[in-house]
Amino acid sequence: MSEHTYVGAVDQGTTGTRFMLFDDAGQVVADAYEKHEQYYPEPGWVEHDPVEIWENTTAVVTQALREAGIDAGQLAGIGITNQRETTVLWDATTGQPVHRALVWQDRRTTDRVEALRAAGKDGWIRERTGLECDAYFSATKAEWLLDNADPIETDRAGGADVRERAAAGELLLGTIDSWLVFNLTGAHVTDVTNASRTMLFDIHDLAWDDELLAEFDVPRAALPEVRPSSDSSYYGYTDPDGFLGAEVPVAGALGDQQAALFGQCCFDAGDAKNTYGTGSFFLLNTGPEAVDSDHGLLTTVGFQRSGEPAQYALEGSIFVTGAAIEWLADIDLIEDPAETAELARSVDSTDGVYVVPAFTGLGAPHWDGRARGTVVGMTRGTRKAHIVRATLEAIAYQTRDIVEAMEADAGIDIRRLRVDGGAVKNNFLCQLQADSIGTDIVRPEVDETTALGAAYAAGLAVGYWNGIDDLRENWQVDREFTPSLDRATADRRYERWGEAVERSLDWARDEGSDRSA
Repeated sequence: MSEHTYVGAVDQGTTGTRFMLFDDAGQVVADAYEKHEQYYPEPGWVEHDPVEIWENTTAVVTQALREAGIDAGQLAGIGITNQRETTVLWDATTGQPVHRALVWQDRRTTDRVEALRAAGKDGWIRERTGLECDAYFSATKAEWLLDNADPIETDRAGGADVRERAAAGELLLGTIDSWLVFNLTGAHVTDVTNASRTMLFDIHDLAWDDELLAEFDVPRAALPEVRPSSDSSYYGYTDPDGFLGAEVPVAGALGDQQAALFGQCCFDAGDAKNTYGTGSFFLLNTGPEAVDSDHGLLTTVGFQRSGEPAQYALEGSIFVTGAAIEWLADIDLIEDPAETAELARSVDSTDGVYVVPAFTGLGAPHWDGRARGTVVGMTRGTRKAHIVRATLEAIAYQTRDIVEAMEADAGIDIRRLRVDGGAVKNNFLCQLQADSIGTDIVRPEVDETTALGAAYAAGLAVGYWNGIDDLRENWQVDREFTPSLDRATADRRYERWGEAVERSLDWARDEGSDRSA
């Protein structure tokens, strides 16, 4: 390995796309970021433009390399991490999307999910996939796209049937990792972690499930080949005549939360991390055995390296955390997220105010797609500082919901939690989190662990790092937060939070709720 080579990671998230370069010490060498448009065509519907995402990807890769003075030929490999569940349908020949991507937050298929539950199919789905039957996942999004995308313009009168072309392999379905790999290499590939989030994949056999494909009428020919997260055979190479001007191996991919697990070096059973982004995602490595949940958690694939068995994880998915802070800005309570800590510290408590940020329903452990955002406990004396503090506390309480469920399922006490994501720069929030769950909170020196995990996966595949011990040596603690609030007070506040959650459940049942759910 040359000391002048690097590994790159494309981190394609819900609100934007980042490209980061890492050296062999796991330190950031270059970083570029570009936001993309959010589309809300109907209440509860969320879409992205896949073309914009691809164009932004090429822009940030080019910008990061240029600003660092690094030639693409110095890249040992590229890894990809992505918003999971977000689903794209595109033309295999032209590479053009047939419809905007349906984002993981999109709730338009809630009625379909409720029909599956009413038919008693949710248990079967969970047994095969490890997932709750929910609109969050890709299966009903893929079904909706195949049913509702406009016919493709051809020489045939009226255009060609979308399902017919998908069954012939002329249209391709995939999550965002597949979309980016296709554009980078021409290959239609996904990894086991992203496949495990589709609700079409048997996580025990590590294969697309024929009965699930039949249930959602998704043709196998349209789906990508499933490969290890860190693949020594490589997914493919970038086109030397393309925007990079070099042939670089694309050798790793993980869904964003599994990438953070990998980047946090949670390689052993019992290791846990929580990522605070648009949503919050808590993963506990359970080793080579899939652990079923009785408390509303997901069983998912954590990662897989070439030639090794898959490692599984329990996951608690919280739909809105960082997005709750964005909401504070949207309603002009703050101008900048950095203000939240100062405002929250300006009051001793929330004065009885609780915020439940169920803007797109509630994920684990409640799984209520019709829950909606709620603010309770306000009086004439309530000030914006109380609402801001209550919003930060809601992030901590939602995480405690997950911890309690996870400890019950796995039969362990989580004593140390590794955290990452944009919100953990907020020391006040980290301390709130430690106080709420009574657990040490550990923030790493490199907090962009999602991109780092993708870089690690690709770097291991191409031999840039010799093994996971090299990665463990790179992991350094920035700061550790220990609980300081007495448990009786913490428990009392958390119990009151549970009462606020109850008031948010099953709210979207009024006229027109089929559109708002």
